[in-house]
Amino acid sequence: MQTADPNLKSHWASFREAGTLMGMRFLFVLHKYLGRRVFSLLMYPVAFYFAVSRPIARRASLNFLHKHWALNPAFWKTRPGYWQVIIHIKHFAETILDKVLAWSAEISDDDFVIDDISLIEKLMSDQRGQLVIGTHFGNLEYCRGFMQRYKNKIINILVYDKHSANFVEIMQRVNPDSRINIFQVDEFDVATILLLKNKVEQGEWVFIAGDRIPLTGMQRTVSVDFLGHQAALPVGPYLLAKALACPVSLMFGYRHPRLAKDKIYFEVVPFADRLTFTRNGRQQQLQVFAQRFADELQRQCKQAPYQWFNFYDFWADIHKAPQPQAKTLVKTLSDPAITEKHQNKKAQ
Repeated sequence: MQTADPNLKSHWASFREAGTLMGMRFLFVLHKYLGRRVFSLLMYPVAFYFAVSRPIARRASLNFLHKHWALNPAFWKTRPGYWQVIIHIKHFAETILDKVLAWSAEISDDDFVIDDISLIEKLMSDQRGQLVIGTHFGNLEYCRGFMQRYKNKIINILVYDKHSANFVEIMQRVNPDSRINIFQVDEFDVATILLLKNKVEQGEWVFIAGDRIPLTGMQRTVSVDFLGHQAALPVGPYLLAKALACPVSLMFGYRHPRLAKDKIYFEVVPFADRLTFTRNGRQQQLQVFAQRFADELQRQCKQAPYQWFNFYDFWADIHKAPQPQAKTLVKTLSDPAITEKHQNKKAQ
């Protein structure tokens, strides 16, 4: 098994994004007794503190906002500066509360503004298992919370780090009726793939983030164009999609600036009914899939830049990224012995 790359000092996993249970309960109580408006105002000094005390996050925010401004100047009245960084971090601070609310009974169907209801209805009526690729743009908990309103759907969430796993476990205490399973994975070994494949064949859903570099570093990434610059994105979601042989969708849930502040914009983007690779073009196809994801992510970011919550150097050291080592995993999954093992499991 590979270990985390010690050279990635600015790797996202080195930053703790989820608060403690006590901290989240405190925010929840503030919101409950003071209301959203007062809560939102109180987040400004919190955001100022983090902007001053977290230089990496501050620089990452300014870097992203400048890239967004360069491509979308009409969105901004002026070139983003440190005040916009504080606003950006303040939006992130509010998502901690939103994460709790998304797992509780407080969010109703009326809180969602759905881009295309027909796509949602089609998705929910499909009895097949699904792979859902999410992002750290907006609030992935909205997607999970939205899905939990459909009680017949069982959700399996793949997380790369223990902080995320701990956070979801805390949220399960908030909503013990949640039908959600958590899998902390460093890489997709055969045992994990077989387990997930069995779940998908039973009609369950699998959630995975498509915008975070694996803990093992740059080896399993491809270079894509994002906001006019090259960035590294993981190939894991697409290799997993190939192995699971199931429909793939992208999901986005976030606070849209053109909507009322209490509304959540929700969009499902069909990605593929089934991902396949040709024998000789696998590497290029992985890059194409990742670029499609990046293009859709950029389209969403264009509408709501303050909902971007990757507070690390997203474009760091992309020139050092090697070609993805995809062949070994795909070969393993195509091994007749593995296929036979999976079929034997189904027969038992």
